[in-house]
Amino acid sequence: MATSSDFQQMLRGAAMRVTRPRVAVLRAVYAHPHAETDVIIRAVRQELPEVSHQTVYDSLHALTAAGLVRRIQPSGSVARYESRVGDNHHHIVCRSCGVVADVDCAVGEAPCLDASDAQGFTIDEAEVIYWGLCPDCSTATAQGRT
Repeated sequence: MATSSDFQQMLRGAAMRVTRPRVAVLRAVYAHPHAETDVIIRAVRQELPEVSHQTVYDSLHALTAAGLVRRIQPSGSVARYESRVGDNHHHIVCRSCGVVADVDCAVGEAPCLDASDAQGFTIDEAEVIYWGLCPDCSTATAQGRT
């Protein structure tokens, strides 16, 4: 697990000012992979009870823009944040409970998929979301049929 000094160094490395809210938001994102904003706010408020919603939103936006966290938003879901950045991995989402898990690229490096017609674009990332049922929901569904 990363420490406060690790988070401070990450911020400095991204040419960002080190603030207590930014460090707390980074700690929350690292502690809660694929967390919704409300989960991050609750985690940050355990450390900094006085922090506002807007400060957390602003910190998430700045950290995302700096490439220190990644924002994902599967169809029909609220935005979620994760600390795994820079490797162009994908996600799998349970249709029943909404749990999200990481899935490594199937082939090669970023963008790890080739468009059939890039239409002149220089593609640097591919985003794939797999949908299905997680093991718990699959088991529950199977047990409901018996």
